[in-house]
Amino acid sequence: TLIAKSDPVTFPAERIGWHAIQVNANDIAASGGTPKWFLATLLLPENESASTAKAIFEQLRDAAAELGITLIGGHTEVTAGLPRPIVAGTMLGEAAPSETLSTASAKPGEHVILTSGIAIEGTAIIAKESRNELLCEGLSETEINSAANLIDVPGISIVRAAGIAVSTGNVTAMHDATEGGLSGALYEMTQASNTGVLVDDKKVVILPETRRICDAFDLDPWGLIASGALLITAIAKTSSDITSALADNGIASEVIGSITEPSAGLVRTVRGINEPVPTFERDEIARLYGN
Repeated sequence: TLIAKSDPVTFPAERIGWHAIQVNANDIAASGGTPKWFLATLLLPENESASTAKAIFEQLRDAAAELGITLIGGHTEVTAGLPRPIVAGTMLGEAAPSETLSTASAKPGEHVILTSGIAIEGTAIIAKESRNELLCEGLSETEINSAANLIDVPGISIVRAAGIAVSTGNVTAMHDATEGGLSGALYEMTQASNTGVLVDDKKVVILPETRRICDAFDLDPWGLIASGALLITAIAKTSSDITSALADNGIASEVIGSITEPSAGLVRTVRGINEPVPTFERDEIARLYGN
């Protein structure tokens, strides 16, 4: 089965080419496939130096090599009115028909597993883009560097985690959390599968670096861009097989809740009290920089 996905990267100024490969590969992996071929359309602001285009394509090449992906084409042009470079990518991948997965396949009663933690990507981007502002908010250089390094460790790729999960034969659906954070991903998964969800807030991993940055800028990590977090659903009695397989390969994961009937809606339990999963008009990172 051929799987295709297109996704632009419009914000991170640093390593934008690397980001483009990662987020597009994530979407192929979340469908049960292996990312294979990539096309990149690079749009550059007027008066941008040629060295910028060269650097971005070097990032694309290096990231593709890391994941065994071949760059097969694309387009480059200067576009009036752009404040920064944009990379719009299309990734093609393959999967055996029996291994393809749909976000729409989640069923009531199944467990929901979350890998790594939430808002990893947003934390790293803010640390890189707003270092001076974070210093003014009282964060140390060490804390900011640690937050920026989350882009690589645990990282924003879910390709390996998805492959390990699928290899157990117990995954019913997967979805990677991107724009809109965990809340957006839960909404998208339940909308696609016509279900509800119940999440235990204390089971959702929020790294210390994320808490510090979100507190500094009054952001909610549930609504912050979250590449690196993979949602997996599985029949309850088999979910431990998936978490164990991930743990054996050094990938943290946790059963954070369960899929429910659609009439139950999207609910999270906070300190023993059930409340609606928060909604966001736009990703928290867009709200931060839009302001």
